[in-house]
Order: sequence, then structure tokens, then C-alpha cells
Amino acid sequence: MALSFSGHRFQLSPETRFEVPLTIGVVSDTHVHRRGARRLPEEVPDLFRRVGAGLILHAGDVNTVAVLAGLGEIAPVLAVVGNNDDAELREVLPEHLTFDVGPHAFALVHGHGGASARSEARRRFAGRVGCVVYGHSHIPKMELENGTILFNPGSATDRRWQEHFGVGLIHVTAERIDPELVLYDDPRHLRNVGR
Repeated sequence: MALSFSGHRFQLSPETRFEVPLTIGVVSDTHVHRRGARRLPEEVPDLFRRVGAGLILHAGDVNTVAVLAGLGEIAPVLAVVGNNDDAELREVLPEHLTFDVGPHAFALVHGHGGASARSEARRRFAGRVGCVVYGHSHIPKMELENGTILFNPGSATDRRWQEHFGVGLIHVTAERIDPELVLYDDPRHLRNVGR
């Protein structure tokens, strides 16, 4: 189903299988409201373009379709609904989804509804997929549990009490999943990443 708002059109990627090698751009908790002042810094999509991202994941709390439409100009986008997303997004984005990159299984979930985003990602997917991407907490984190990479990029726009903003890159080959947290204090710092 296609979404549109103020001339922005977006369609969630219908694909659930992607070929390797693949670089995935990861973002979460952008919290860009229609009438708010917050915007996704232009340096984030520029980074995804520069590294040749062939897929972009948004782990929820997008808040408006314009963010997904902008990311969709770079690469196919997979996204899940967060607890703060608007009614239009709640109608069409799934609560979680799974997909494959080469021989590796992935999952994407926001993480709200449990004791913590991390515990929700663990409960649903640890030991079942190679990598689960989640959001909600705004806490950048990367760890391994039961053979599953738990990956939270943090927030690109709202660090709350965290020291840094964050986005992620996941480099996938047939042999491995190589996640990378990209943390920054100022979006201009992203201009030198991936060069």
C-alpha cells in the first residue's frame, strides 16, 4: 500500500529477500512530526548514499511518512511501527517483520510493549535470526546473544539522555553480518564517515 502526504509518496519494499553483498543503512526514533521543527539531518541520507546502502531499515517512531519517502529515494525501505507513529503509519506499517539477506535471517521491531526494548527484541528473536534491529530506547547498543546480533542504532535526532546521536550500517556478505554503530555529537561529523 502506498502512503502519501504533501506530495511525498512512499511504498514499503515488497521484497523480503536481498542479495549479498549488501550494505544496510539503519535509523530509528527520528520523531519528525508534521508541524514540528525537528528534521532528519541531511547528513544521514547523504551517509547512506555515500556508502552505497542498498536497503534502509527504520525501526519505528518515524512519526510522518515524509521521512520514509526521503529515505526511499536512496534505496528500498523496510520499516515497522513505533508507539509514537501517526495514524497513517499505524495503518500500514507492521509491528515487526523478518527478511533474508543472502543466507542470513534478519528481524526488525520497534521494541515497545515489554519491560524494555532490548528485552522485547531478545524475547522475540534471540536465537531465531542472525540479527534483530530494534529501537524505542534511543540507546545505541550492539551485542550478541544466543548467536543473534541485537542492534539498536539509537536516535538520529533525539539523543535524550544519551551522549551521542546514532545511526547504523550493517555490512552483509555470504560469510558474515558486520554491524557498525555510527555515533555523533553534531550531524556535520557524519560528513567524514565512509570516505
